[in-house]
Amino acid sequence: MSLRVIMLGDIVGEPGMRAVEQLLPKIRKRWKPDLTVANAENAADGSGLTSALYQRLCQVGVDGITLGDHVYRKMQIARTLENESNIIRPANLPRAATGRSWMQLVPTGGQDRPTLFVTTVLGRIFPAVPADSPFDTVDSVLGQLPDLNPLVIVEAHAEATSEKRALGYYLDGRVVAVLGTHTHVATADAQILPHGTAYITDLGMCGPHDSIIGRRIDRVLKTMTTAMPAPFDVASGDPRVCGVFLEIDTDRRVATDIERIELKADPHAPPF
Repeated sequence: MSLRVIMLGDIVGEPGMRAVEQLLPKIRKRWKPDLTVANAENAADGSGLTSALYQRLCQVGVDGITLGDHVYRKMQIARTLENESNIIRPANLPRAATGRSWMQLVPTGGQDRPTLFVTTVLGRIFPAVPADSPFDTVDSVLGQLPDLNPLVIVEAHAEATSEKRALGYYLDGRVVAVLGTHTHVATADAQILPHGTAYITDLGMCGPHDSIIGRRIDRVLKTMTTAMPAPFDVASGDPRVCGVFLEIDTDRRVATDIERIELKADPHAPPF
């Protein structure tokens, strides 16, 4: 039996939200996923997530939502993190941090189908927020899961390529996928590691690609060339959706396929 999963990279601002709303139905029709997961930590004006945006993503067909270092930038999301079972914060934050450190997603098509567990960890090289070891944290999470031989996707929300690749090899054969996010630029290293774990260093972003990682080019250049502060507003041009399609052999507990997804949205069609 196989499990088909779509994982979308960081959704950036309103252009990213609208691109997902426009293109996710087409993605679902083409790849026919059993489950769809997305990182939404940049959905609210480029930093954080609101309860209303969470609801929009659920309505369009996102089954599970992950957050990263901007998890609490919009504190209204705290109640959603407390009350909803399909949204998680990074697992290697302090224990007292609001929210779940892993989630269990149930695919459509019958109760006999295996469920999917998803957890997210922050990197510690060039850290945005203090975090515990992602390696030790994933070990701990795997020991907490209720299934004896679970299907697990680990999202590596980190800056350094080396740290994400190290996590991939550390977990190879123990989880079905290690998928990188955070840097917003899709990488060309989608692969199945030697012991059956799907891996990519970064999924890329869902948002405006006529930008500097989602922000207005002129604003970023002003700060970088003059050292003068400028608001890093979300850009708007060339909205795209980036992520991967995964196929998982649920009997052998390994990934059998990982395929990059990068689709351009039409900014002249609804919901733009």
